[in-house]
Amino acid sequence: MSEAGEHGRQRIDKWLWAARFFKTRSLAAAAVDGGKVKWNGQQVKPARELQPGDELEIVAGEVRWTVIVQGLNAQRRPAAEARLLYEETADSTARRARQQELRRLAPMPGADLKGRPTKKAGRLIRGFNE
Repeated sequence: MSEAGEHGRQRIDKWLWAARFFKTRSLAAAAVDGGKVKWNGQQVKPARELQPGDELEIVAGEVRWTVIVQGLNAQRRPAAEARLLYEETADSTARRARQQELRRLAPMPGADLKGRPTKKAGRLIRGFNE
């Protein structure tokens, strides 16, 4: 798995892209610059080099991951292979499962609405706003 770097190191933005946390490397670099990725509890720059054993805290949208780097790969591979690059901590897994359950039980208001409102719904909306 470790195909990156001569000393077993890889840039954090490239690793995040290869491990499929972000769709593009520029999105990964922007997340690192924006403070959404922490390396061993510290804010870092995108050029920071990772090595196996480092701990990352990653915030992507509403999801928060805490992972330990297991391997490095210079190329973006299928998701099944990308999951071999990291190990998620137990409390991170539990936290994500709890968030998923909360989203399932209390969906976002209006998530079931599709398209434009009907005439009747429009009248109700206007009546509510007036």
